[in-house]
Amino acid sequence: MERLRAKVVDSGFNHEWFDVPLAVLHPSKTLPPKVKESAKYVQIRSSVNVVGLVEPVIVVPHSSIPGHFSILDGHLRVEALMELGRGHARCLIAKDDEGLTYNKRISRVTAIQEHNMILKVYESGVPIERLAAALGLTAATIRARFRMLDGICDEAIKLLADKRVPCRVFPILRQMKPFRQIDVALAMNNLDNYSGKFVLAMLETTPDDQLVDGPRDHATKPGTFEAVRRLERELAVLQADTKVIEENYGPDSLKLVVIKTYITSLLDNARVVRWLAQFRPDYLKQLQAIGEVKALTPANAEGKAA
Repeated sequence: MERLRAKVVDSGFNHEWFDVPLAVLHPSKTLPPKVKESAKYVQIRSSVNVVGLVEPVIVVPHSSIPGHFSILDGHLRVEALMELGRGHARCLIAKDDEGLTYNKRISRVTAIQEHNMILKVYESGVPIERLAAALGLTAATIRARFRMLDGICDEAIKLLADKRVPCRVFPILRQMKPFRQIDVALAMNNLDNYSGKFVLAMLETTPDDQLVDGPRDHATKPGTFEAVRRLERELAVLQADTKVIEENYGPDSLKLVVIKTYITSLLDNARVVRWLAQFRPDYLKQLQAIGEVKALTPANAEGKAA
């Protein structure tokens, strides 16, 4: 036990920054032809131009060219630096050729986190115009971000703080009273659905006494309210069924691994296979099918239950 406690998990990258010349950085994937026209690229280029490189580029030593590096994460940042005429990029050098655990997966800022960051930077004395230039947004958009969470209760904000919620969701939530906001936020998390269309559907099913502006006229869309209500009930049932599957999936997968390993060892014995082929060919067919299973699926589960 003491040996297990003392074991240290190795870091996947070096802890020091390196300024690497852009000329020795090689892309590991081909970017879309019109990527420079995208809003994401424009925002990255504006940020790099005003405040410099915020997120480091993740690289790994090139497999065939000594002294050169392949980009694991940060292709758009490198493109922006090249377009702006910069000569170097701040990089983290990875120890393995994989880009799963870096900025691409864990460091993306959500709308609520961005709102809090913008407020803190503005309160520290940075002008709105400089903020807008750094983020590639207009001053009017920055001012709108200041007001993004107005009318949203603290509990709903906490539920959605680390979720990728589009900015247009919050004006819809603002039309609901706090208890309904919390209910909708919980539904979004449970169903992993943060789209504006889903929140609009939840707004349609909101009772009039849970709306900030009071009753609305539902006569313009006959049947819509009842249909969405029914959909909400069906989603609740689906959520409960999914929860049961999630709870059983781990133990069932472990059983499958143990059973498959044992059956594979049996089928490696030629005498056993000959006996089954002669006296129990139906058993042999089923055992071979189990031995070829790669993962637990509904079809596998039904077969196992049978």
